Amino acid sequence: MNNYRVLGLMSGTSLDGVDIACCDFHEENGHWQYAIVQADTLPYPAAWKTRLAQLPDAGAMELAAAHAAYGHYLGKLVNDFLIRNNLKVSLVASHGHTIFHQPAHGFTCQIGDGAAIAAKCRIPVVADFRSLDIALGGQGAPLVPLGDQLLFGKYDNCLNIGGFANISFEDAGRRLAYDICPANIILNGLAEKLGHAYDHDGLLAASGHTNESLLQQLNRIDYYQLPPPKSLGREWVEQTILPLLDKADISVCDALRTATEHIAMQLAKAIGDNPDNHVLMTGGGTFNTFMLQRLALHTGTSLVIPEALLVNFKEALVFALLGVLRLRGEVNCL
Repeated sequence: MNNYRVLGLMSGTSLDGVDIACCDFHEENGHWQYAIVQADTLPYPAAWKTRLAQLPDAGAMELAAAHAAYGHYLGKLVNDFLIRNNLKVSLVASHGHTIFHQPAHGFTCQIGDGAAIAAKCRIPVVADFRSLDIALGGQGAPLVPLGDQLLFGKYDNCLNIGGFANISFEDAGRRLAYDICPANIILNGLAEKLGHAYDHDGLLAASGHTNESLLQQLNRIDYYQLPPPKSLGREWVEQTILPLLDKADISVCDALRTATEHIAMQLAKAIGDNPDNHVLMTGGGTFNTFMLQRLALHTGTSLVIPEALLVNFKEALVFALLGVLRLRGEVNCL
């Protein structure tokens, strides 16, 4: 086969919902073409959002139960989406929702039992994408670089700003990738303190002031001095970032402004300052107008923002492709 219609499922650390994308792929002589046929972000009901947020502190039995229940929940979302849009697919590729990510200790955990998804929607499912890479000594994140290489190779860098910001690029014939810094996982958490799901257009941050002492502390964090490959998880944010924000004892808007500046500076450091280079920008953070203004002040590299469909659903698209590669028995993780 060289034509595929696949459903990609993605749930990010920001807990805004499940991204679901029906994607067409065509392969010819090693070259892949894609189209996003239909896509949607399905917000979590309050009960699921609370359950997922509390799982890191749950017991083993509760985690196992949630793994199965969340798989059945995803399967129902698949069924409803396909019926609503009168679509049929041959494969579901599901990332699941990350509860733990500790590659240094040899484990990661994405719930959403693939067997439960398959039982609910009666479609073959590829899931649990990260575990083998972790077992082989890899970081298990980011996983999108192979998709970046196959679908978006014309760009010098592919930058995704989600719960965490990650980047991939070619270097001397090798695809390199790593997590740059936390992003929406911090900004959304701060915005929620003011009753907002997120900082729309970065307006809350823009109304605050940068706290220089906090900014210097954030920029000096050890992780930023480590060479890639490297990746981040929620646990690291709770242990490293949140204590600094709490200790600063500043207003929420000032914390947002400082965190936004910190993120912009780390992104700029990662993409460099070459005006001849083009960076593909995707992920929810791309809609943060103020953060992109700050980023543009720190770099001369050209920032390319594609259509909103790709900005929102690139990760679901890539996981759909990784599912196809697994179906074909081909490498689907670098």
